[in-house]
Amino acid sequence: MSPYFFFLALYSFFLIGIGWWTSRQIRNAGDFFVAGRTLSPRYLFATLLAANIGAGSTVGAAGLGYEFGFSAWWWVGSAGLGSLILGVTVGPRIWEVAQRHGFYTVGDFLEFRYNRATRGVIAVLLWFGTLAILAGQLIAVAWILNIVLGVERYVGALLGGMVMVGYFTFGGLLSAARVNAVQLVVKVVGFGLTMGFLFQLFDMWDAFPHLLEPISRTSESGNFGAFFGGDPGRVFGYVVLLVPSFIISPGLLQKIYGARDADTVRKGVVWNGVALMIFAFVPAILGMAARTHFPELDSREMALPMLLTESLPFWLGGLTLAAVFSAEVSSADAVLFMLSTSLSKDLYQTFVNPDATEEQLLRTGRITSVLAGILGVALAVILPSVISALSIFYSILSVALFVPLIAGLYSKRPGSSSALATIAGSISIMITIHFMTSGAGIAGLTPTTWGIGSAVVIMLGSVLVGRPRSAR
Repeated sequence: MSPYFFFLALYSFFLIGIGWWTSRQIRNAGDFFVAGRTLSPRYLFATLLAANIGAGSTVGAAGLGYEFGFSAWWWVGSAGLGSLILGVTVGPRIWEVAQRHGFYTVGDFLEFRYNRATRGVIAVLLWFGTLAILAGQLIAVAWILNIVLGVERYVGALLGGMVMVGYFTFGGLLSAARVNAVQLVVKVVGFGLTMGFLFQLFDMWDAFPHLLEPISRTSESGNFGAFFGGDPGRVFGYVVLLVPSFIISPGLLQKIYGARDADTVRKGVVWNGVALMIFAFVPAILGMAARTHFPELDSREMALPMLLTESLPFWLGGLTLAAVFSAEVSSADAVLFMLSTSLSKDLYQTFVNPDATEEQLLRTGRITSVLAGILGVALAVILPSVISALSIFYSILSVALFVPLIAGLYSKRPGSSSALATIAGSISIMITIHFMTSGAGIAGLTPTTWGIGSAVVIMLGSVLVGRPRSAR
């Protein structure tokens, strides 16, 4: 059996141990869902960055680097741009509203601002979309374990799901924040040492550009080393898909709810955005390096695991595999956080048991975590790749939630009818264009772009023809 297995197994038990230790401090739903609103800037930064450096920004982005070259920066870089906007605008504002009214979830805000139906519709849409992003993280874990252990994808997804559910279910946001802080250190050290080693191995200042020249001539992207590649439309699609998603992602906003004050939100979220934009260079370069070493991989998403296990010495490959494993699991716990809070608060307490006690909410949140983990593993076996899984989630999130949340946060005019019309109309248009064009879009614009554009038009139109909503 591969020695990497024992390395990852020991590390996994360590993470679960942190979750168990944290569970002794969890007394009620507030502790589980928003960490008692005690997160400092450092903890908020760590838990956000650890959540954002996940399957898409490691295995997925390295796969894009393997296929398209340096323009893969825009996958993670766009998330960083969205995070910067979140930190200086939406984040502090929605934290103040959540603090004032004791909100646990984005659904709490939507019901307060619009009505219960809006909350329920968004919760159902995002629950199915969020399962796709959870599957994306587990697909990446499965690729790693496939390379390390030679196990089938479903086995790798199951093992990764067990680790993630294990430590999150114990302590919710508080245990996730503490585990994420440890994972972040492992990521920084692992990826930092790997980049240093590869710069020496490939002589990236001198020899590496020459290694990429033949790839540029044969690559579909046209220019493997260019920042925008040979397809600016693809880069624009990343920006439209990811910038809005990282401004209004329920998983990120609910972590923000756990901050101790608005200044903590500004610092923690902005630091996270800057760090993401710097980190975005790493998977792009690693994917490009893998292309020079392994030009005939069956799947581009095997690029990073292959590079770490075949090109690095054992000690560094093991450390960086732990860093990648941390990335996937830490993002998965953020997704699990969204699923557990959404079902227990936005669906269970809102529609099934409005008089649920703190103990019942806590128990429901933990049961939901286990259920979501099982469904995520099942979906990971079905979906073809990390990027395809994440794109499902980000498309639904951007189109359904971006305009209603931003409009409701900054204006008193939109009412519940405007929000529901915007959600129904924009999702319908996105799905229609997707199936009509097989995902290619119209006039060079992706179905997601058309969906967001139509959401803006529908919201403005419904507000102009309707009556102003009374302030609450």
